[in-house]
Parts: sequence; structure tokens; C-alpha cells
Amino acid sequence: MSAPNVVGAGRQRVLVFRALPPDQLALLQAVHEVTVADPRQPEQIEAFEAALAQADGLIGSSYPITPALLARAPSLKVISSISVGVDNYPLAELRQRGILLCHTPGVLTETTADTIFSLILATSRRLVELANLVREGHWRRSIGEDLFGRDVHGKTLGLVGFGRIGQALARRAALGFGMPVLYHARRELDLSRQAPELQGRVRHASLEDVLSNADVVALVLPLSDETRGLMGAREFGLMKPGAIFINGARGAIVQEAALLQALDSGHLWGAGLDVFATEPLPLDSPLRAHPRIIALPHIGSATFETRHAMAVLATDNLLQALAGERPEAVYSDVGGGEA
Repeated sequence: MSAPNVVGAGRQRVLVFRALPPDQLALLQAVHEVTVADPRQPEQIEAFEAALAQADGLIGSSYPITPALLARAPSLKVISSISVGVDNYPLAELRQRGILLCHTPGVLTETTADTIFSLILATSRRLVELANLVREGHWRRSIGEDLFGRDVHGKTLGLVGFGRIGQALARRAALGFGMPVLYHARRELDLSRQAPELQGRVRHASLEDVLSNADVVALVLPLSDETRGLMGAREFGLMKPGAIFINGARGAIVQEAALLQALDSGHLWGAGLDVFATEPLPLDSPLRAHPRIIALPHIGSATFETRHAMAVLATDNLLQALAGERPEAVYSDVGGGEA
């Protein structure tokens, strides 16, 4: 009889820690020994921990794989995250052990940009507040100036970050709504080569210039040691009086108490948030029911089409890595460059 940790020739052990679509799960099961165990479910924690101890590969998302958990996975070769962001993974420890980290860029770009631009529109025009006015039976006459919104077309959009999603957002704003766009990023993009349609419509600027000149400021950058807490009292104070703040990136980039102060003082018109420092948002959070905040439950990529495409890419990444091939999308900070 084989030892418990031995599998058939070529078959390796895979731990799925967030549900996969049936077609992708079947692909994995056809070539590897697969355990599905979601550690968010108390009744599955024991199975998760047991499978982790023998896993060659992990696939999932939205659960922190801490250094302590990583230490309990001595055979691990690859983590395939069903996400673009990788803030749930201990990058230094992964580098030290030579474990590949894969993610799913590209396939969610347009959908996430749709979500962020919808937040810009909804916050500017007070759509949730006014929809609730009708739903709750309080619309009994034509609304007055106390319920007016703000125009979006022609306003200046400031982007903090200018990767795939930032560029997709800039196209919607500049080409669809006639919005001048300022962006801040570590490197200025060569628009003539990488986004010629945005030439003359988009300009690189310092963070201070973006914040002080934009009517709407949107975060579209990853969470890292450098960006954690980036938006604080100073940064919100630099924003134009009456400006709108949008976060479609990661909640921990924002010092939430400073955002609340900027809203409560009237310095900012409103905020649209799809992400928070703690998720799900606690019931006692002042962000949840704030009259100047539209809060969404982290839905940036949450469409049937996009979530399936993310799962397909993540599955492909995992299968390629376990076969000794270069995966399609290795996270650059660990794997040496995105393929």
C-alpha cells in the first residue's frame, strides 16, 4: 500500500481554498488529486489545514495565506490567486522559498473600470440616495436644489495609479465624457506607443498636482508597503473643496478616519467606495450608512463573465506551473516578470 502522501505518477496535490466553477474544477481533478476546503467555513478548517500540509499547489482568493500558514505547507510549489491584487500573500517568504505566485491580470480590467466609473456617476448624481427617496415613498414633488447632483462630463478626473485599470478608466472618462485626465504613477507612460488614443487628453503629474486639480480623484493602484495609508489627512486636505473621492483599489490605502473627517467637515462632496480596510464592512462602521458615502460590497470584478474568466486563467496558471512550464501570469515581484 502506498504511503498517504504518495499519488499516481504525474499527479500532484492541489488545495482549492475558494470554490471554482465546475468546469475548471473538473480540469484540475482530471490530472491532479484535488481537495476543496474553504477555511472561511468553520466546518472546513480542519480539512483545509490537513490538505495544506501536503499541497503542491494552492488556488483560491480572498483569504490571507500568512507566513505561519505557509510554514505548514512544506511541499508547496505554486499559489494561483483568482485575483489581480496579491496583498493576501507573504511575498518575502514566497521569494525566499522560491514559490511561484500567479494572479489574473487583464481579464478583469474592463469590468473593474466599469464598476469604478459607475461609482463616479452614482456619487456625483446621488443615484443611490435618490433611488431610495422613491423606494421609500418620499418622492412627492419635484426635487429642489438640496437634492441636486454634480455634472460628470467635462470635469477633471485624477487617477492615482495608471496600470491597465487606470488606463481603461481614462478611456471612459476622456473619450466618453470629455473629461481631462491627470494621473500619478511611478513612471510616466509613453502614450504615443501604449495608448495613442489618449494623447492630448491625459497628462502625468505629481500626486500633489493630481489631488489639488481634480474634481474627482480615483484610486487604481495596488496595495503595498509604499501605498498602505497613502491617503491621509494631508492628502484629503489637498483635494479641491467639493471634490469627490473614489476607491476601487484596496481599502488599506486609505486612512478611513481621515476620509470621514474630510466628508464630515464638508471639504469633500462625497465618496464612492468598493473596498474597505476591513471586509466585510463591520455593522458598526461609520462608513456603512454615512450620508455622503456610496458603499459597495467589493464588486469590482463581480460579473458572471469576468469571474469565470478569472477562474480559467487561474486554473491555467496552476496547471502550467505544476507541469514545470512558465505560467501565463506570474506576479512580477515573485516570479521575475509577468508573462
